[in-house]
Amino acid sequence: MAYLASATLAAALTAASAAIPNETPSILTAPVTPAAELTAKADLQSTEISVLTYNVKGLPWPIAKGRAEALREIGEELAQLRRDGRQPDVVLIQEGFRDEIEDLVSASGYAHWARGPGRSERAAGPAPEEAKLFRPIRYLRSGEGWGKLTGAGLHVLSDLPILEVRAAPYRYCAGFDCLANKGVMMVRLSLPGGPGEIDIVNTHMNSRKAAKVPTERSLQAHRLQTDELLGFIKANWTAERPLLVGGDFNVKNAPDRYGWRASARPYQVVSEFCSSPSAGCVGQAAVAEPWLKSQDLQAFVSKGPVDVRPVRIDTLFGFDGLKARLSDHDGYLVRYRLSWSPTVLAAAKTVGPVVVRPQFKNPGLRVSVKY
Repeated sequence: MAYLASATLAAALTAASAAIPNETPSILTAPVTPAAELTAKADLQSTEISVLTYNVKGLPWPIAKGRAEALREIGEELAQLRRDGRQPDVVLIQEGFRDEIEDLVSASGYAHWARGPGRSERAAGPAPEEAKLFRPIRYLRSGEGWGKLTGAGLHVLSDLPILEVRAAPYRYCAGFDCLANKGVMMVRLSLPGGPGEIDIVNTHMNSRKAAKVPTERSLQAHRLQTDELLGFIKANWTAERPLLVGGDFNVKNAPDRYGWRASARPYQVVSEFCSSPSAGCVGQAAVAEPWLKSQDLQAFVSKGPVDVRPVRIDTLFGFDGLKARLSDHDGYLVRYRLSWSPTVLAAAKTVGPVVVRPQFKNPGLRVSVKY
């Protein structure tokens, strides 16, 4: 019986943190138009920020072996990038369940670290109408109803100061994914010498096959999580501030997931936007529907007084032919250019001060600052 319990738990946690599918929308044929008109080009200022999203497969033993060492190696490789002057400004981590994530952070050299939501946090607020037909517990043998064994496994590392953190677990889940308290977190970062502040969202959404429930069940949970993600952004972000979004969306080869609520998104997916020849992105894969070729996505919003554009895409931690990959995902790195007119930006800031409500006292959330 002990062996059976261990095997069942191992299968459960593996699915709870597995990487999964992708879906389709319509390709943009031209770059987005900034919401606010920028003044004469001579008045323009710009800065760049690079963001890496990386599912590090930080699963506990006996589900995955050698992960403690792999996490340390990831931290060391980030440190080498820093010594080379090529480290990402911000790193979004998913599946950071193990305590050795602290070894990764320590080795990497990032000064600021946030994580959330924690294992004990629960979703708040009213449920959407679409959820009335979704039974919270339907497949008990596949992990539903067992309780949360881990937090969300979401972490943000940053060279830029973290001013505020907000996080929320998803209310809905399917199968073994329910064992992890998957959700969404947002950090507000300071941009020294730039246009004030920027919000960055990190998330990890329900798997498909690895959930070990019927596809329709996991699809329904994923769609409800998409609704929750959009609701979280609506409640915590305003268009006056630039917004970037990244994470493991589990949408690979799954257009029915990717396309859900596409018209309601405030953001544009980088791989979709950069597929337009006029977008001017460097490094975009020359394949059909690249947004459906990976579990990992990034997105951006270009509204308000600051214009946001992805300018370069790179892969980190991929297979180089010399040694094994450190995770079952590659790292997806995007460099963004932020452009603004000081005159327009100053005028926009006269609307009124932004009220910052620190969330650091949240019992399931921790912010570590290392100097």
